[in-house]
Amino acid sequence: MKPTLFVLAAGMGSRYGGLKQMDGLGPSGETIMDYSIYDAVHAGFGKVVFVIRHFFEEDFKNIVVNKYKGVIPVEIVFQELDYLPKGYVCPVDRVKPWGTNHALLMGKDVINEPFAVINADDFYGRESFTVLADWLSKMEGEKNKYCMVGYRIGNTLSEGGSVARGLCSKDNQANLTTVIERTYVIRDTDGLIKYKDEEGQMVPVDENTPVSMNMWGFTPDYFYYSEEDFKTFLTENEGNTKIEHFIPSVVNNLIVNKTITCKVLDTSSKWFGVTYAEDRSTVVEKINELVKEGVYPAKLW
Repeated sequence: MKPTLFVLAAGMGSRYGGLKQMDGLGPSGETIMDYSIYDAVHAGFGKVVFVIRHFFEEDFKNIVVNKYKGVIPVEIVFQELDYLPKGYVCPVDRVKPWGTNHALLMGKDVINEPFAVINADDFYGRESFTVLADWLSKMEGEKNKYCMVGYRIGNTLSEGGSVARGLCSKDNQANLTTVIERTYVIRDTDGLIKYKDEEGQMVPVDENTPVSMNMWGFTPDYFYYSEEDFKTFLTENEGNTKIEHFIPSVVNNLIVNKTITCKVLDTSSKWFGVTYAEDRSTVVEKINELVKEGVYPAKLW
């Protein structure tokens, strides 16, 4: 059975100023998602599941989903604030989404095979989908063995300034041991990559240090662990209307408890994405360069 690609597309992109998942950035109006789907199809994924919000369902189907007819099977699931485990109620003043792990839980009733998770608004690159598909294709029937595509930090920086990155450590078998979120990472004027530590000191980090860009590979047993962790999160944070539940925190808990292993898959792909409106022109330029190099056709579909 071919693996499934699960695309987190429910975010509204408030900092970007609109629904950036649907912004046409390619030469024929392609979205960043289109390039991810294109790469996933060529890598051997067999189905795509999108998690979105109900309020933009019609536009999403017309602009995004219709173009994949005859290319790859597509399903849609929905993330809403009140979609919670039995026995839990959303606080009336909760406005902020519950986070990426809650979004992932929305797929539990439609995904029964090994699957990958990606962000809708990140450009991951062809090689990343290939190494992820190769790993997942061998995981049918397995449990407690997950993976993460570890980008080399030097391939993930922004020309516009500092970024936040989850710096990863791994053991001698390439299994993930820790993910430490660094909120200020930048290439300094001396050309070295540095992050700001807890004391405010700038610490150099090697170009090839793996970082998490929210590109994961799971088997379906993850849904059980994920929901149990989410229940604990809801109980412990009752009354906190802003805190979110993220995939890395669940994976980290499972690693600490020695429940699972998570292989760090290396990729030479260069990541880029749109966080702020001013990032858009840079992304358009990079996609056009890939088209000129023949990596992608001028019209994907």
